[in-house]
Formats: sequence, structure tokens, C-alpha cells
Amino acid sequence: MNQPPSAIPASEESAETPTAPTNTAPPPSYVKLAMRNMVRKRATSLFHFALTAAGLLGVLVGLAFLDRYFNS
Repeated sequence: MNQPPSAIPASEESAETPTAPTNTAPPPSYVKLAMRNMVRKRATSLFHFALTAAGLLGVLVGLAFLDRYFNS
């Protein structure tokens, strides 16, 4: 009683098909990818750092000004 190829159950069919070899190395971590990106795009990273520093400084100076203005 041979069955036609289309009548083979899915469990038997998946067991016969070869699988691709899996990569045993874990994917790189987010920190490692971020550090690699910072090294490759040095100018962009420095520009973004400068913008962040200037923005934080502006917020702190603005809060200090508002505190002095409303509490004097």
C-alpha cells in the first residue's frame, strides 16, 4: 500500500528534508554593535554627543534661571 507523495503526513515530510546548519555563535550584543558603529561613524557620534551635552547644559541653565527668577 504505497501512498502518493502528496499524502505523506507533515511530520514525516519534515523529518526527511535536510535542515541548514545552524550557527552556533550567539548574535553580537547590542553594546558591541553600538561600539562598532561609534568607531565606524566617528564624526556623527561626536556631533550627537556635542548636541546632547549642549542640550543638557541648556536645560540646566534654563532651570537655574527660572529658579532664580521665581524665587527671588
